[in-house]
Amino acid sequence: MDKRPIGVFDSGLGGLTAVRELRRILPGEDIVYFGDTGRVPYGTRGRDTILQYARQDVRFLLAQDVKFIMAACGTVSSVYPTEEAAKLPVPYTGVVGATARAAAAATRSGRIGVIGTAATVRSGSFAAVLAQLDSRLEVRAKACPMFVPLVENGYVTPGDPVTLAIAHQYLDELRDAGVDTLILGCTHYPLLTGTIRMVMGPDVALIDPGRETADAVKDALEQLELLNGTGGTARYFVSDAVEQFRQVADLFLGEYAGGPVEQIPIETY
Repeated sequence: MDKRPIGVFDSGLGGLTAVRELRRILPGEDIVYFGDTGRVPYGTRGRDTILQYARQDVRFLLAQDVKFIMAACGTVSSVYPTEEAAKLPVPYTGVVGATARAAAAATRSGRIGVIGTAATVRSGSFAAVLAQLDSRLEVRAKACPMFVPLVENGYVTPGDPVTLAIAHQYLDELRDAGVDTLILGCTHYPLLTGTIRMVMGPDVALIDPGRETADAVKDALEQLELLNGTGGTARYFVSDAVEQFRQVADLFLGEYAGGPVEQIPIETY
């Protein structure tokens, strides 16, 4: 048994969808979450800037004495070097591997769509993993840069006219291409599931990276004998106003809302 918390970070609030899943399937674990709300979004930044931010986020979580780090950010997961992650003093996972495996298992036709930030799509990370899993898979990717600010500002009601119009612009070509599985390659995007499904139709499987990666974290903790059965708390840290976090966080966390929130100077890490 290891009583240290699980560390989770994201460029903003999207990673809270992963926290919600972790709290659901690992109710005895303590969690420390950092959302870089002062520098969101990461997906429009260059690779060097994304890596600088990710390294600061990781250093902050390590300072909280976490036992495991989850990058609940598709952008970071797509560019953070595997060899660097392997040198961290605690186990680390991004969201790409588990999400791609779930999509490969779900597709019936072999046609898989990927939506994500510009940096995620540019990296080709999901397509690369899917090709390793099955070279016959046909992967189409589409950057959806407006989805993150829409979610961060609360435009998540299914069928919201603004969000729906933008979703059609992004997703119509993937629907028309006949994909039967769609990777929501950013942890913000599950909050738009209702609108995305209105565009894609009821028969397209939507793959939630937070849910899939939370399951992978559980499996890893079991294998490493790092589980803790007596915790269940969550602490939240942000790099911008706490009030803004509180206004939106409940939407992401649902029944798992609550917990102390603190603003920290992430640039010092």
